[in-house]
Amino acid sequence: MNKIATKANIAIFIILGVLIIDQAIKIWVKTSMYWHENIRIADWFYIYFTENVGMAFGMELFGKLFLTLFRIVAVALIGWALYKITKKGMKAGFIICISLILAGAIGNIIDSVFYGVLFNESTPSQIATFLPEGGGYAPLFYGKVVDMFYFPIIDTNWPEWMPFVGGDHFIFFSPIFNFADTAISCGTIALLLFYTQSFSEAYHLLTSKKK
Repeated sequence: MNKIATKANIAIFIILGVLIIDQAIKIWVKTSMYWHENIRIADWFYIYFTENVGMAFGMELFGKLFLTLFRIVAVALIGWALYKITKKGMKAGFIICISLILAGAIGNIIDSVFYGVLFNESTPSQIATFLPEGGGYAPLFYGKVVDMFYFPIIDTNWPEWMPFVGGDHFIFFSPIFNFADTAISCGTIALLLFYTQSFSEAYHLLTSKKK
C-alpha cells in the first residue's frame, strides 16, 4: 500500500472513529439523563447534560438555520481540502489534525440537523426517547447540540479584598462541551503548535492548477 493510500485510510479511520464515539456518548446522555442532570466522576469532573442551541448573537430561527447551513458549507470545504492535501501526500500529522477538525464539525452538525427530528424534548422531568411516537422536538436543521463534559477544576470565591470581584463566585474551567468539541480543539491546537509552516504548503497545493 502506497503512502497516499495509507494517509487516506488514517484520515477515514479518524473521522469514523470520532463520529462513532461522539454520537454514542451523545445518544447515551440524551436517552439516559434528564436535562441538567449531572453525574459526579470527581470533584473536578462531571457528566453534566445540557444542550447548546447553536445560535449566534441571540438570533431567532432564521439565524439558527443560517448558522447550520453555514457549518455544512464549511465542512464541505474542509472535506474537499482534506481530500486534496491527502492526494498530494502532505505530512501525516497535518492530515490527522484536519481530520480531527472535520470529524468534530460533522459530529456537531449531525445534532443540529437531525436531533430535533430523532428525539423528543429533554427536560428536568423527562428523559428523551429515540424516534418518539409524537415526533421530535424540532424540525430538520433546528436540533440542539448535546454537551456533557464539565471540568470545574477550580470552584471557589474570590478573596474579599480583591477590587471589583471580591467575594464573587469563580469557576475555572466552566465551559461544558462534547467529544466533537474536543476533537476540534485538539486538532486546532496541534496545527498551531506543530504545523504552522504547513499552512503555506497546503494553500499552494489547493490553489495550484496542476492536477
